[in-house]
Order: sequence, then C-alpha cells, then structure tokens
Amino acid sequence: MANNPVTSISTIYGVALVTVDNLPNDMSVISNVFSKIAHEQINIDMISQAPPYKGKSSISFSLPAQDIAKIIGILNSFKNKIPNLRIEIDSDNTKITVFGEAMKNIPGVAAQLFTLLAVNDIEVKLICTSEVEISYLIYEKDIDKAISAIKKEFNL
Repeated sequence: MANNPVTSISTIYGVALVTVDNLPNDMSVISNVFSKIAHEQINIDMISQAPPYKGKSSISFSLPAQDIAKIIGILNSFKNKIPNLRIEIDSDNTKITVFGEAMKNIPGVAAQLFTLLAVNDIEVKLICTSEVEISYLIYEKDIDKAISAIKKEFNL
C-alpha cells in the first residue's frame, strides 16, 4: 500500500474486561459508578456502552487486572439499589492498538483489520476507535499471532 494506514502497534498486557449489565439508563447512576471507581484510583481505559434497551444499559470497560478485587467491591456496592445488576469480569486479556495518521483518510482500515483477525481466528472482546487508531481487547494467548499478522499485513 503506497500510503500505509498503520504505522505502529502497541500492546498493554494484564488487562481485565468488566461488563455491567442491567444498569438503569440514568446518567446520574452511571456517573456515580465511574466516580466511585475514580475515587478508588482505578484507571479505566476502553469504555463501550450498548444502546439502551427498555430503560437499561450495558457498559463494558477495561482496567488493569490488578484492580479486579477493588472493582468487584465497588460494583457490588450498587446491588442494594440495583438488585438485578449483573457484573461479568474477564481477565487475561491484552490490548493491542494500531496507529496511523493516514487512517483518517483511508477507508476500509477497520474492515481490513477485522478480516485479518477473523482469518487468524482471533476473538475480539472490545473495540475502541479514534480517527487515527483502533484498539482491540483480545485474549492474551492470541497476542503474538495478532502482532505477527498485523506486521505482515502492513509491512511493519
């Protein structure tokens, strides 16, 4: 590709994925959840909210795996007011981020990366994007395969 859309890759190991389901679609409740997390000095990274359905939201986010015990305590504290709150935690993940200034002007980079991950049988758990980067949360066991495939595809 003459103007390579991906110019670098970075990884962060030891990442946990937390999904909070049946959360009331009320910004004051959601704000309270994230404020309590911040108060405990837990650094949240990737955040994804599914569209609200019947007044309920589902929010997923990533954080350092070392903070799992703290996050469980914080989220469980909301179960008194939200008895149907469901919390799922998935550890042993790695965040891989591909970056390239040219991405904002080249359509199809995400499609190319999705295809590359699919062909290599790499499951993606969470995705966040900006104009110039795409971050994927994947199983730690797949990181070497993912990096190798991306480097080969984009001549890095």
